[in-house]
Amino acid sequence: MGTKIKGIEGMSVKDIDVQLQGGAKFVAYMYCVSIVFMSFKRYSNIYFIMPGEKTIKKGIPFTLISLVFGWWGIPWGPIWTITAVGTNFTGGKDLTLEVAAQIRPQS
Repeated sequence: MGTKIKGIEGMSVKDIDVQLQGGAKFVAYMYCVSIVFMSFKRYSNIYFIMPGEKTIKKGIPFTLISLVFGWWGIPWGPIWTITAVGTNFTGGKDLTLEVAAQIRPQS
């Protein structure tokens, strides 16, 4: 995959699995950066969100990047900026099922 997962440092697969059963999530945040006629829509690294932790909090930097640098590009800048802000304010893109399937040992 090549994407880093932030927040699982020092945790075993069993530790992660216990947290997932308690409601933890793997989430990525969208951001948009534009340069006049070119706009780029990307996702952040994956963040491990512990049970009870607010997903919106970790998405704030990516939302701010989009609001400051995203809307400049025509036509996709404003569209992708609105999409990024909406995605991040609803908790980011939930990748829990995909990531959990890859980190668990194969049966």
